[in-house]
Parts: sequence; structure tokens; C-alpha cells
Amino acid sequence: MSGAVFEFKDYQGYVEYDEESEILHGKVLHVRDLITYEAETAKELKKAFQDSVNDYLETCEAEGIDPNKP
Repeated sequence: MSGAVFEFKDYQGYVEYDEESEILHGKVLHVRDLITYEAETAKELKKAFQDSVNDYLETCEAEGIDPNKP
């Protein structure tokens, strides 16, 4: 699964597998802000990615700042 890319609301995030901790993780690509996510299964990771993007956009809106765009 390493090297796969998710897409959601014009954002992209990659997938990596940490063999030592047996966790899938990734971060949103092409933005200055650090947006990360992790999970134990691919299905959970996809949801975690989408939740992270939504949380980021909601936080930006609540703080009255423009979110980074890819």
C-alpha cells in the first residue's frame, strides 16, 4: 500500500505503512500546514484522511483564515 494517494476536496494525501508499529499513516501533500492522519486499516485511513481535511477546513473557517490550497 505504500505510495498510494488519496484525493478529497482538491487535497491529496499519501499512504505509508510503518512496519515497526504496524500503523498506516500519511499527511496532506502540497500545503504549507502540517495535516496528518493514521489508522490501522486502509478503510479507516481513508476516513481519517477525509476527517483531517474537514477538520482543517473547519478550523480555518472558525479562525477566520484562508486554508492553504494545493
